[in-house]
Amino acid sequence: MTDEPVIPDTREAGAPVPGRRTPPRIVVAVNPSAHGGRGAPGAQRAVALLRERGADVLELRREGARELAEAVAGSLDGADAVVAVGGDGVVNLVANVLAGTDTPLGVIPTGTGNDAARLLGIPLQDVGAAVDAVFEGLGGPVRRIDLGRVEWDGGHQDFVNVASAGFDARVAERANRWRWPRGQAKYTAAMVRELASFRPLPMTLTVDGARREIRAMLVSVANGPAFGGGMLVAPEASAEDGRLDLVVLSPLSRPAFVRVFPKVFRGEHVGHPAVGIEPCTSVRIEAEGVVVYADGERIAPAPVRISIVPRALAVLAPS
Repeated sequence: MTDEPVIPDTREAGAPVPGRRTPPRIVVAVNPSAHGGRGAPGAQRAVALLRERGADVLELRREGARELAEAVAGSLDGADAVVAVGGDGVVNLVANVLAGTDTPLGVIPTGTGNDAARLLGIPLQDVGAAVDAVFEGLGGPVRRIDLGRVEWDGGHQDFVNVASAGFDARVAERANRWRWPRGQAKYTAAMVRELASFRPLPMTLTVDGARREIRAMLVSVANGPAFGGGMLVAPEASAEDGRLDLVVLSPLSRPAFVRVFPKVFRGEHVGHPAVGIEPCTSVRIEAEGVVVYADGERIAPAPVRISIVPRALAVLAPS
């Protein structure tokens, strides 16, 4: 789960939203280890504010992802919303439980990356404002967004923002094997180490039925614009247009890659001759030794098929 630490908000809680039945029943799924454990005070503040605003809160904390997903799924009866408190990992977990239902997802970002909150326009570093967004959503019309779906032999998993294979996934694989350092420093160190040995990867892509053989540094399939804590890999991607954006970074020399890759943080890589971006609705990735990550989580080794699931998720977020 991967951005800025969240500073607990100390404002006075507001009044309950008029027009809602009182109290709204909100299931809160908490990742207590978000941001290396530094998100815990923000999570405590979020739960307290939801209760002060008059919500009937069922707080769920579990040691493992599967246990938390099962607990959320078993708590939906009568729930007005499920609020994910943490980073992109817990948002992805809850989104997979809620996909295809009418129960909306709320997000209170206390993690490291918080790209789902960026996508939905939820304030970062302000727990009170994020709680306000939850209640604003409860009082307004339901907003629905698309999800991406990764399918492989034996399963599937949906994602909110970006699925990716190549350099960034290799960095994540390396970082996940390390116990130290922690947080963003671990990923920075892993990036430096991976860069020393990384070579372009041969892949077969089938894009909306058209097969192509490529060599690439990076292949990303984007439902939303950002991954990795605000890296704008697909700046124009929208989770409400019924399509995905395929981003392919063609082979570059190591010095050229070092110059181009940091530009992704600002979306300034667009237009570079080695960067291709195109709309699509499905992409099949075939490659040896390639693992696909989505929303910062390890999903499955290739081959995989990635597709769009239009309007799959109801969310509590500004329109």
